[in-house]
Amino acid sequence: MPYLPPGSHLLKGAIDCHVHCAPHLNGRSVNVFEAVRQAAAAGMKAIGIMCNFQNTSGFAALANDELGHLGCHAFGGVIMQPTAGGVTLEVAKAAIGYGYGPGTGARFVSLPTHHTRYIAEREGRGPAFLETTFQVPENNVVPDVVCAIMDLCAERDVVFDCGHVSGREAVALAEEAKKRGVTRIRTHGSRYSTDQIAAIVALGGYVELSFFILTHATQVGLTHVDEEKHKISSASTIQDFTPRIRAAGDRCILSSDAGVFLLPPPVEAFREYLLLVQSEGFSDAELRRMTSTNPAALFGID
Repeated sequence: MPYLPPGSHLLKGAIDCHVHCAPHLNGRSVNVFEAVRQAAAAGMKAIGIMCNFQNTSGFAALANDELGHLGCHAFGGVIMQPTAGGVTLEVAKAAIGYGYGPGTGARFVSLPTHHTRYIAEREGRGPAFLETTFQVPENNVVPDVVCAIMDLCAERDVVFDCGHVSGREAVALAEEAKKRGVTRIRTHGSRYSTDQIAAIVALGGYVELSFFILTHATQVGLTHVDEEKHKISSASTIQDFTPRIRAAGDRCILSSDAGVFLLPPPVEAFREYLLLVQSEGFSDAELRRMTSTNPAALFGID
């Protein structure tokens, strides 16, 4: 029998909803077809393809057309960075319809990741750059254009992703999204307080915690939004994550956020992450919920 690394069984039926792959500006460990092939070989159910520069629903549709027989479904969406057209209703509409045939459009519409005030300040960006970034103001009033995008996500039953905003902003966005009938809400809680995570969960949102934040890749400047290379210093450990995972409870999602050339390919990075989480006392059943049940429910994957 072939050798199977420890934790391989945890990948069976799993969904990694945060995978980066080529084509891209940065070096990548896999292209979109390799990402699907490797996930299928590990017995995974699906992967979600994300890109900080463009809508990935077309890549996903193409991968499914070519490799759907392998049994691993790919899905994509748009992160509304300036390079993808910015935070506009037109960008969201185009992404949701982008593909070929029913069900091939975006499964998620995300606010910016590395073009938010929160991230730009952590990256040490200058005042001129900060003025161009997205933020929810201190009064927590969600901008009108975001409200319109939320309405579209509710109407089309796709995920509204809060992007890389602060915990305060994520709570405000989740509150507004729930008011507007959005039933699929994703937040990125790797640096949120447990109180903020609990508030998001109470509003029906899912909280994703990704492997990337725990890795050495955070030590290297990467191209996220322009020619400059910036990094966010990270001292996060799995022990930092454990209370956040517990706070998210039944609404926690684990993802690799891998694909950058400095890390193992996404499938291997995901396996290592799940073993790391398991070492904190989480059971196979809990891991299954965080890697299969919850992402399937969030993204509508059968």
